[in-house]
Amino acid sequence: MHATIRRYEGVDTTRMSEVVGQVNKTLVPQLRELPGFSGYYLIEAGNGVLSSFGLFETSEQADESKTVVTKWISDENFNTLIPNAAEDHERQGRCA
Repeated sequence: MHATIRRYEGVDTTRMSEVVGQVNKTLVPQLRELPGFSGYYLIEAGNGVLSSFGLFETSEQADESKTVVTKWISDENFNTLIPNAAEDHERQGRCA
C-alpha cells in the first residue's frame, strides 16, 4: 500500500466549501476509477491550508493520481483558487 500526501497553501478561504464540494462531487469519482485506488481524504487545516491523503496499491498508481489531480484543478478552473497547486508539495511512501 502506498500513500500520497499533498499540501496546498493560500487557498481562498471564502470558497473552501466550494472546493470541498467539488472534490467529493467530481475528483473522488475520477480517483475511484484508477487501478489500485483505496481511499482519498481531504483535510481542511485552517488558514487557507488543505491537505489530502490518498491510498493506492502501488507507487505507480499513486503517481498517476497526481496527473488526475493536476488535470482536475485545471478543469475546475481552480488554478487561482488553489495558487500553489502546480508546486511540488507532494510526499509519497509505502504504508506499513
